[in-house]
Amino acid sequence: MSNPKAMNLRFPDPRQQAAIAAAAKQQGVSMQEYILSAAYDRATAVEQRFLEGFRASMARSSAAFAAEPGSIDPTTEHREAEQQALREIGEQERGHAA
Repeated sequence: MSNPKAMNLRFPDPRQQAAIAAAAKQQGVSMQEYILSAAYDRATAVEQRFLEGFRASMARSSAAFAAEPGSIDPTTEHREAEQQALREIGEQERGHAA
């Protein structure tokens, strides 16, 4: 009788299964543990990239709010980038409304 809590591992590519089995054996863990560990590592890396981006965004926002009201004069390139972004958002909104 099979264990109802065990993962059902099916691989369409036998080479992929063999590679994962070899890597799991090399680390001394089951295939299930190896796959779950890899998934956790990947999710953690994605989370870290998100948090780094969020922190950078917060730092930019903080700097903008800390500046004196009259000292912020956006460059021409910055204004053009903002206008382009606004046009793209408008186009996306019109596309979703259709």
